[in-house]
Amino acid sequence: MEPEPGIAVSSLDSEDAMLVGRGLQVMNVQLVSDAYAIAANYLRRSGAIPDTLVTNEHLLEIIIKLLQHGEFNKIRLANKAIARFETQSEARAVA
Repeated sequence: MEPEPGIAVSSLDSEDAMLVGRGLQVMNVQLVSDAYAIAANYLRRSGAIPDTLVTNEHLLEIIIKLLQHGEFNKIRLANKAIARFETQSEARAVA
């Protein structure tokens, strides 16, 4: 079975070095996972997203876009994602 075009998977170390290609960009899955966990935990506790195990695709997209624009610190990624998520949610509520 050949890998799907545009998808690159490499596991140098099963925990830290797993890279997954998304389009032409390569991102660190652990970094995205950590930032998502931090942001989602805050947003769940604040009531902004439901307290379920389902991934919030909008929040995940925000984190990936921030990563693609050069943010690689998980705390800053989470904080910026929270701010954008809340701003966009407020804008949707007004519209």
